[in-house]
Amino acid sequence: MPNSTTRRTLLTGAAAAAVSLTAAPAGAQTPSRRFQPARHSQDEWFETVPGKHRTFIDCASVNAAGAGMLFANNLYVGNARGYQLKDADVAVVVCLRHVATVFAFNDDIWAKYGQALSDAISFVDPKTKQAPTKNLLDATGYGELPNGGVTISSVVKRGTHFAVCDMATNRMAGLVAAATKGVQEAVYTEFARNLIPNSHLAAAGVVAVNRAQEYGYTLLTAT
Repeated sequence: MPNSTTRRTLLTGAAAAAVSLTAAPAGAQTPSRRFQPARHSQDEWFETVPGKHRTFIDCASVNAAGAGMLFANNLYVGNARGYQLKDADVAVVVCLRHVATVFAFNDDIWAKYGQALSDAISFVDPKTKQAPTKNLLDATGYGELPNGGVTISSVVKRGTHFAVCDMATNRMAGLVAAATKGVQEAVYTEFARNLIPNSHLAAAGVVAVNRAQEYGYTLLTAT
């Protein structure tokens, strides 16, 4: 019967063999402990919006665009009432993509292309039942819309920024150009030059959703 010394030797050898079997092969790389997203100059503006708390509101439909303005306002009000924070403490970015993109265009665009934009997104002025001639999310007296009367200008004044889908802007330019017998590139240039304040054209709205979260923004989806 093996003595205690022999038993210790056998156990030590077994442990060494187990370590040998589970050890990583020579030259194998240890996986990174933490994912670090790449940074791109096109996204640097996300870092410039002041605030201690960051929220990104994703809007992809007509109703969502209105709700996005309401939610943005609620973020300022809720943080002020519940935490005594100032507007500058709350970073809010509203993403206008897909058909919601049209609400990133100012009144000059709607005055000129309102009919074509109305046809493109199936949206009419609820008061006149006609194509809008101004951006109704920046107009007073429209409390029946999903923004509940919270205008674009009011949330801009509080510090809200906008990520505007460039892909959708191009698509809308094509639809408007076809409807008005214009040139898509020229219409797109008009759109890009007549965005609402604090707007940033993003390569695509869905890309902006990703980049915002990589910059520490909490995602809030408006419907």
